Amino acid sequence: MKNITFLILLIISISCKAQQTYPLNTNFEEIPQGSYIKDLNNELNPYIGEYKANFQGNEIKLFISKETMKYIKSLKIYQDVLSIRYIVKNSVGNILQDTQNMTFQPNQLLHSIYSRGTYPSKNIVWFNYGGTNCKVGWGGIELKKINSTQISWEYKPNDIILDDSKCPQGTDINIYLPETKDLIFTKQ
Repeated sequence: MKNITFLILLIISISCKAQQTYPLNTNFEEIPQGSYIKDLNNELNPYIGEYKANFQGNEIKLFISKETMKYIKSLKIYQDVLSIRYIVKNSVGNILQDTQNMTFQPNQLLHSIYSRGTYPSKNIVWFNYGGTNCKVGWGGIELKKINSTQISWEYKPNDIILDDSKCPQGTDINIYLPETKDLIFTKQ
């Protein structure tokens, strides 16, 4: 009888801890682990699509998609996010960097660009960028929706000190994403 009572209490306890859903921009420090921050008002949808810009002789294409219920390991929550993949080509069409068809492992940081929050009244979405080889270029990106076909780009890479112990000699450590503010991308 004790085992049956214990089993019933265990089932009730588990069912009472169902995942709670919160709107985008909820402070994740104030919600329980395992919660889901959902894009309830479709704030991310206007950014979805393929965009193109030219910067310092390079053509940059962004492929922005929405991922629902992405598990954020560091926060132990689920969140709807925008994901950016990209291709950078030089003036003669050679590919300098391409993440468009990369397969990312869960919680992979290198090469990944995921939204971390929005500022709806200003049409802004903030992103974390994990950088490329040896974490070069990791930092923050801000996209501002100008109209239905244009977004403004700002990328702020953080500094990193590299040596042979952190990055093997001969590794490509160039930053190919445009390090600038107010670069206009047009939807294709």
